[in-house]
Amino acid sequence: MLFPKLRILTCAACAGFALVAQPLLAQRANRPDWTARYQAIVAEKGQKADSMRLHELFAVDWDYGNIEYPESATYSGYKGQNDRWTDVSLAAINQRKKELQNPMAVIASIDRATLSTSDQLNYDLFRRGAEDNIAGTRFPGEYLSINARSGPQLLPQTLELNPNSTVKDYEDIVARIDALGAVVDQTIVLLQKGLDAKVTAPRITLRDVPDQVKGLLTADPMQSPVLVTFTRFPASIPAADQKRLTAAAVKAYSEKVKPAYERLYTFLTTKYLPGARESVGMSALPDGAAWYAYNVRIQTTTNRTPAQIHETGLAEVKRIHGQMDSVMKSIGYKGTFAEFTNFLRTDPKFFFTDSADLVRAYRDIVKRIDPELIKMFGHLPRLPYGVTTIPSYAAKSATTAYYQPGSYEAGRPGFYYVNTYALNTRPKWEMEALSSHEAVPGHHLQIAIAQELTDVPNFRRYGGYTAFVEGWALYSESLGPSIGLYKDPYSKFGQLTYEMWRAIRLVIDTGIHAQGMSRQDAIDYFAANSAKTQNDIVVEVDRYITTPGQALAYKTGELKIKELRAYAEQQLGPKFDIREFHDQVLGQGALPLDVLDARIRAWVSERKAKA
Repeated sequence: MLFPKLRILTCAACAGFALVAQPLLAQRANRPDWTARYQAIVAEKGQKADSMRLHELFAVDWDYGNIEYPESATYSGYKGQNDRWTDVSLAAINQRKKELQNPMAVIASIDRATLSTSDQLNYDLFRRGAEDNIAGTRFPGEYLSINARSGPQLLPQTLELNPNSTVKDYEDIVARIDALGAVVDQTIVLLQKGLDAKVTAPRITLRDVPDQVKGLLTADPMQSPVLVTFTRFPASIPAADQKRLTAAAVKAYSEKVKPAYERLYTFLTTKYLPGARESVGMSALPDGAAWYAYNVRIQTTTNRTPAQIHETGLAEVKRIHGQMDSVMKSIGYKGTFAEFTNFLRTDPKFFFTDSADLVRAYRDIVKRIDPELIKMFGHLPRLPYGVTTIPSYAAKSATTAYYQPGSYEAGRPGFYYVNTYALNTRPKWEMEALSSHEAVPGHHLQIAIAQELTDVPNFRRYGGYTAFVEGWALYSESLGPSIGLYKDPYSKFGQLTYEMWRAIRLVIDTGIHAQGMSRQDAIDYFAANSAKTQNDIVVEVDRYITTPGQALAYKTGELKIKELRAYAEQQLGPKFDIREFHDQVLGQGALPLDVLDARIRAWVSERKAKA
């Protein structure tokens, strides 16, 4: 999975996210007149070609997204915003919701028929995103601004994305730290509004959040994760500046940040958690059924109903069970499925006892994959990646691993984060499948290729559709036999366990949010059909509860890519080239599944015509 963070599709793609960011209040006074900038493009109709005005729209909207949401600027390498946080005061949120109409006014003034084929696709994708954002304003997502996977308590991870090689870089980090008091206080306002509106995360999923906050509070400021960047200055920073910057950061932490996090801790423990809802399904929220249907459509980029997706999940669980039974027979195991999965969860031979050994093993896996990639891909990205560990203060409630995208413009590699908390829940047999998903040929390969595209607008280079991004990563797990993985039958069973995991998601996510499935029923169903450890199962079920619909994207996207590959193989026969197919899938960045379908079918027709 991708570490939860903002990825812009259009200027307002952020509107439905509970951002881990808050304002420097003074920035509202100096805010650009965005409406005037968009209206200026509308006024050029008849004076400039529509294709030129379309790209002016993309440029203005890119500026809007990065200036209004500075964390995205840091992520993408857009310059000049690394000292700021997003203003998510209620006034700012409401203003941005109104401003969603600005790009639509420009789109309405452009005649699509006059555009080139490539710009028609750009137009369609931009318009689709803008319309989806407007539709999303019906739902108060800003009230859900904290959970175990996002919120101001995780801001140290955002700070680590800041460039940190010059004095100015560190001055930017100090400025962000200095603003964390506003981050926390406005988060409290949003959470209180959520309590008043009865729109909160389920109480059970918030149980670790107070401890996450407490983990940032230390007697010695330099021991706090907030200031970790100031414990490892590069040699390029003069000693005098290191001393000055550290002192400024410590002052900001002591006088603003620590008191603010203490206020948040008190609010969470005395008001928010006691007042949070006991229900787990999204249907329990006001307008919850429509909200969930919206999430399902956005996350899967399909019009399939929760009921249809649920049935697909049940069918996939049954199919994958058959393959798992075959692997058990090949090993010679005579017991039941439940006994075998218990063996995999508990036998000490499947677990490391030292976290350093676990991390080294992950690094060994991905470096064994790297030279095999050329067999499967005609184009590989330049951007490197590394393997590191999930910070300890966040690890307990974090998933087994995640990928944090890099940025060539920012000089930041991608990182594959692995969880070293509770080593007896991190089995060796899952590591190859997990690595192929999070690093290569999964997230790192796909996202780095998209970022390096030169012929698409920035909103497509850095944007994403969960069904494509996560569908590709799940599909990548199935490529293991072609890149030297799963030679050990337990690792093969691990790959099937991971595929089963994503099929189970279809059943559980729709079951909880549309069919009244309880949390315990979801945990029991997961445990009965998977070898995942109990800790992982609980964390995963709570994730589905916290982010309704997101988990549906994986299997939906994977099944579409496999369907298109089977179609291309059948149609092209001996002319089918796996490297060419993969390059076609990845060559235009992330796409909605219906657009990907049309693209691959057009490519197959073109290849057949040439043959």
